[in-house]
Amino acid sequence: MMAIKTDSEPLRPAEPSRADNLRGALFMLAGMFVFAAVDAMAKYSTDYLPSLQIVWARYLGLFLGVVFLIGFRGFIIMKSRHRPLQLARGVVAAMSATLFIIGLNYVALADAIAVTFIAPLVVTILGALVLGERVGPHRWTATVIGFLGTLLVIRPGFASFHPGLIFPFVAAILFAVRQIISRHISHHDRTATTVAYTSLTATFLLTCAMPFVWTPIEPAHLFLVLAAMSLLSALGEILVIRALEVGLAVFVSPLHYTIIIWASLYGFLLFGQFPDFWTWTGAAIITASGLYVMHRERVRRDSDD
Repeated sequence: MMAIKTDSEPLRPAEPSRADNLRGALFMLAGMFVFAAVDAMAKYSTDYLPSLQIVWARYLGLFLGVVFLIGFRGFIIMKSRHRPLQLARGVVAAMSATLFIIGLNYVALADAIAVTFIAPLVVTILGALVLGERVGPHRWTATVIGFLGTLLVIRPGFASFHPGLIFPFVAAILFAVRQIISRHISHHDRTATTVAYTSLTATFLLTCAMPFVWTPIEPAHLFLVLAAMSLLSALGEILVIRALEVGLAVFVSPLHYTIIIWASLYGFLLFGQFPDFWTWTGAAIITASGLYVMHRERVRRDSDD
C-alpha cells in the first residue's frame, strides 16, 4: 500500500551530505520493505476478514501513534488553515486503501502494486488540470508511455485480464487525488498535521463501518497478524518521513519503486505467486516513466529558482 506523504520537503539547516542521502536511502528502502510486508499481511487476512476490517486495523496503529503525538506535542498539531481539505484527504485515503485491499482478494500482490505505480503520472495530469501547473511535452509523453505500461500489466481484452485489477487502478487514482490535496495544503500545514488529520479521519470513518461488517477474528493467530500489520504501518510511515527529513527528496523518492521487489518476494514465498513477463515489463515502463517525470519536475523547479 502506498505510503502517506506530501510533496513538501522539511526545512534543513544545510544541504544534505552524501552520507545524509545514503541514510535517507536506507530509511526509504526499509520503509518499502515494511510496507510490502504490511500489504502481504493484508492479502493473507483477506481469506478471513472483510476488506474494511483489515483497513481499519491498518489505520488503528497510525491512529494510536497520532494520539501519542498529540499527547507529546499538544493539540497544536491539529491547527490547520485547510481543515475541510484535510478532512477530505482523510476520506480519500480511506477509500483508496479499501479499494486496494479489495483488489488483493483477487490478484497477486506484485500485480496490484505494479498498477498503483501509475499514481505519480496521474498526479501530473491532475496537477495540470486542477492546480494549473505547467506540464511540458516531455512529461506528457512520459505520462502517456506510463499509461501504456499500465495496460501491459492489466491487459484489458486479453484472456489473462482479471477485473480485480480495476480496484488497485482506481485506488491509485484516488491516491493521486490525495497527493494533489497534499500539494495544495503543504504550503501552510505541517506534514505532521496532515498525517494526524488523515489517520484520525480515516480511522473514524472505518470505525463507524465496523458494526456493519465486523467478523470474528479467527483463527487466533490472526490477532497477531493484525497487530503486526497495525504497528508496522506506523513504522513504515515513520521510516518514509525520516527518509525525506534526512536526504534529498529527489534522491530518496525514486526508491519508492523498490517496493515491487519486496512484494514479488513476499508473493512468491507466502502465496506461490510471481509476476509474469508482461507484469515486469509494464512495471519497468511505468517506473521509467515515473522517474523521468520526477527528473523533468526537478529541471522545471531549478529553472524557476
